[in-house]
Amino acid sequence: MRKGTLKQILLITDGCSNQGEDPVAVASLAHQQGITINVIGILDDAHSEQDESLKEVEDIALSGGGVSQLVYKQALSQTVQAVTKQAMTQTMQGFVNRELEQILGKGQSIEDLEPEKRGEIMEVVEDMGETCDLEVLVLVDTSASMYDKLPTVKEALMDLSISLNARIGRNRFAIYRFPGKRKQIEKILDWSPALDTISSIFPKLTSGGVTPTGPAIRDAMYLFGKKSLRRSFKYEDEQPGMEEA
Repeated sequence: MRKGTLKQILLITDGCSNQGEDPVAVASLAHQQGITINVIGILDDAHSEQDESLKEVEDIALSGGGVSQLVYKQALSQTVQAVTKQAMTQTMQGFVNRELEQILGKGQSIEDLEPEKRGEIMEVVEDMGETCDLEVLVLVDTSASMYDKLPTVKEALMDLSISLNARIGRNRFAIYRFPGKRKQIEKILDWSPALDTISSIFPKLTSGGVTPTGPAIRDAMYLFGKKSLRRSFKYEDEQPGMEEA
């Protein structure tokens, strides 16, 4: 099987978008271009998990082929790591299922195999998750309601970096905030193999303004790889979630 690069947008927010295009539709477009959208919704202590304002979290991730999780800020660090790794396994498993369809016939997947064979393939999936290259663009909501949550976000991202650097495959991280001062998104940290420099960056972040989640995801799509993602639009046969190396 081909080794490639997994591309993820990790959206961290605490509420609904209120400006610009539908983020669910944009997430679907990103997924078509091989980018998984994972979403973590941060709950306030008085917030109900059934609140309609956070249903969007699940819808964006579902449309973007990723994983979603609602969490209180105290548990954010563990959740960021779990969601990122779960999305890697899910993307790999989808890729393997497509390979199996070509070998065994349409409609066949890992679940249709005998338990022993299924276990062997899941070992391959786990190995691929450890050895493939990973690009994670973290998209942080810095609207007014996120003010008291940003220190927790910083700690969670540092823990994520430490956790993923134990992998064999190469990692690249970037962090962008939205809304930006002049654009929909604003760079906090350019692509880097580690996030240990964010300690000096996060205290300078200000919060405020609207929540243009859809436009932010759209702009983030074009920030992957050494060259613009627009170049990859030519290659329509590229597997979703897997960029061939």
